[in-house]
Amino acid sequence: MSFVTRRRALTGLAVTAAAVLAPPAGSAFATDASADGRPPGPRPLWRAHAHNDYEHPRPLLDALDHRFGSVEADIFLVDGALLVAHSADQLDPARTLESLYLAPLAARVRAHHGSVYRGHRQPLQLLVDIKTEGASTYLALDHQLRRYHGLFTTYAHGRVWPGAVTAVVSGDRAARVPLAAQAVRHAFYDGRLADLGTTDAAFAPLISDNWTLNFGWLGVGAFPEAERRRLRTIVAAAHARGQRVRFWATPDLAGPARDAVWTELLAAGVDHLNTDDLAGLEAFLDARRTP
Repeated sequence: MSFVTRRRALTGLAVTAAAVLAPPAGSAFATDASADGRPPGPRPLWRAHAHNDYEHPRPLLDALDHRFGSVEADIFLVDGALLVAHSADQLDPARTLESLYLAPLAARVRAHHGSVYRGHRQPLQLLVDIKTEGASTYLALDHQLRRYHGLFTTYAHGRVWPGAVTAVVSGDRAARVPLAAQAVRHAFYDGRLADLGTTDAAFAPLISDNWTLNFGWLGVGAFPEAERRRLRTIVAAAHARGQRVRFWATPDLAGPARDAVWTELLAAGVDHLNTDDLAGLEAFLDARRTP
């Protein structure tokens, strides 16, 4: 029996997109006991996003050890294979999306009776950043996701079915066309601020953008009030549509400036904090007891 079949048997009905695709910050996250009756494992940090996750010594696994709720993998379509790397000169045929992410996630979810984090039913977000031509790369990605269909949150004919992992497609914007055309799909779209108000969570559960293109403050001195209001307006507009918010290119060098920016992002309700420093963000969120 597939993961989706088991979840359907448990829920008995489809759930709305906003409920499935990681509720906005401030929601009450589920922390149910495990299916095997054991108590839940350590509290996941749902707001922690592992940027360029594949550059860590143990892709995916290091982020999971630090309890991250979101991981990012850049992919290149090369001779039909989806390879994971930051740039084309770093490609290695052995480092595939399947070997680094899909197969390990499937094995972990099986071991934890349907969840990435034992006893915590919130989906892990797998952000897949497409680096080659978007439409063709997405179709290759879709083919692979279908092989693991029971693992992933699924959109089917207007409804969203929960999975242990929610795949969100970012990167080359041409992926949007084939993704939007599908009546059944196992991935969702990473929108930009320009998409805010024109998409819903059933298609684009995540709104991401470059911090430095939208805000001038980098954590030194006071956060300008006009920028603080803009940030909170963006978050409120996204949350009203059941969408989550992430910014990349935020300061990521350990120190007061990074802490100041992260503090303002949390206060505004931003859903994912972007970092390459797994231990640093884990410590920051734990000190504030923030999931």
